[in-house]
Amino acid sequence: MNRKMTENELLACFEDELKSGHIYAVYQPKINHDTGRMIGAEALMRWSHPEYGMQYPSDFIPVLEAHDLIFRADLGIFELVCRFLRKCLDDGISPVPISTNMSRYDIYGKAYVEEIEKIRGKYDVPVKYLHIEVTETSAIGGMELLTDVLDQLHSKGYVVEMDDFGSGYSSLNVLKDLAVDVIKLDMRFLSGNIGGRGGTIISSVVHMAKWLGTPVIAEGVETMEQADYMKSIGCRYIQGYLYAKPLEEEDFRRKMEQLEQEPMRAPMDLINTMNAGKFWDPTSMETLIFNNFVGGAAIFTYQDGNLEVLRTNKKYVKTICVDLTEQEVIGSDPWKSFDEENRRIYEETLRRAIETEDEETCETWRTIQSKTCGEDKVCIRSFIRMIGRAENQQLFYAMVQNITAEKQQYDQLHDSERRFRFASEQINVYAWEYDISKKEMRPCFRCMRDLHLPPLLENYPEPAIEMGIFPPDYADMYRDWHRQLEQGVDHLEAIIPLTPDRVPFHVRYTLEKDEAGRPLKAYGSAALVVDKV
Repeated sequence: MNRKMTENELLACFEDELKSGHIYAVYQPKINHDTGRMIGAEALMRWSHPEYGMQYPSDFIPVLEAHDLIFRADLGIFELVCRFLRKCLDDGISPVPISTNMSRYDIYGKAYVEEIEKIRGKYDVPVKYLHIEVTETSAIGGMELLTDVLDQLHSKGYVVEMDDFGSGYSSLNVLKDLAVDVIKLDMRFLSGNIGGRGGTIISSVVHMAKWLGTPVIAEGVETMEQADYMKSIGCRYIQGYLYAKPLEEEDFRRKMEQLEQEPMRAPMDLINTMNAGKFWDPTSMETLIFNNFVGGAAIFTYQDGNLEVLRTNKKYVKTICVDLTEQEVIGSDPWKSFDEENRRIYEETLRRAIETEDEETCETWRTIQSKTCGEDKVCIRSFIRMIGRAENQQLFYAMVQNITAEKQQYDQLHDSERRFRFASEQINVYAWEYDISKKEMRPCFRCMRDLHLPPLLENYPEPAIEMGIFPPDYADMYRDWHRQLEQGVDHLEAIIPLTPDRVPFHVRYTLEKDEAGRPLKAYGSAALVVDKV
């Protein structure tokens, strides 16, 4: 029959109970909800008195803490775990990493790391099989001490997990200052309801942890609905009654043999060793550059066809629409501004960026809604690079340019050129387009028909000179024209004898520049000179 022991009874028999094995460890598996494979387990302290039965941890742990006995109890559990791991290894069983709890009372005036290293050495257990769990409350009143202990643990190769994250009042501050390797989320945030305010908080923590490159384990998962929700927001690792209650040693050993195993992985693989911590620090050089020197820029995630903007700078907002705020851009669905065709173009660019892991460019038209200006259509040139990935989610960095005016000007020129070329078919006029940066010339239909030019001439004007369209005595002058176009001369014209027959044509060039005033394209024409009678 179970009976709650009094404080005096607990204290009187503690040492004997610890030695006799009545204070022991049970093991609760940690599972990847995606694969059903085991990634680890947590060792939990239990006390079963031979006369008074099971004692609740909530009853005996505060007593042990109050009387400075929890250190002995925690070391006892750590030794049981090492003994179990040694037994598995000797029997040819590959164990999963097992985490044990470290109380804040274990480090005040105690050589905790030194003591567990002695135990681990005694059983010769590789450190990769042992994780240490700390709670955020461990930092209360002793952040510097806890930081020093974590540094010692890391120097020995231990993985450190933060247990019950979110149960205290300073979670984000503690996470900022403590270099933990794994976050264990307290599922009491959901308190029986899926989504809502608690779900929003948990989703934000999971996204934040991805930036930190820190795996997240949802602790206390009891229903499939909870597990599926956590998976939907990017947290696939769970621990709780849904998969298994805490198991006795032999039961856990059988469970470990039955289930396939896999290592726990970081949720977001940031390329080029990107330091996410510095990037989110408002005082860092990375943030200074992002906000002031890179032009319009944004960071966003792409997953299952969905875009979520995580961060923008002010120049990005002004580039898209002067009347929007950064909060409005971040809080909106980016796809609402795209029509079907432009969304297809943008998603194809994202896929190319994923495949090449290099910068990819696209131009898309977007319809922007603002309170002041109403509906406005803009053309945005985007330079996109993938900077991180996590399974089916990718993280992108994009720089943008508003090229609406440039596109409209080009369309007007294109329309004018189209009409001009149509008219030129009726008279003795030849026309062509010259791309200055690429040195490429595209001739009109009459040029191709009468002069036998291909649709594209590269390294222009050399091919036309070699073909004899421009005679040798005018070749250097024509080359100089193209150098002047590169330097920004707006207009050139002269009468030049063309073709081997030296037929006189009035040759003209008109220059087009981009928004920055740089030479972009030149439009050439050659009109037959007719003698007046």
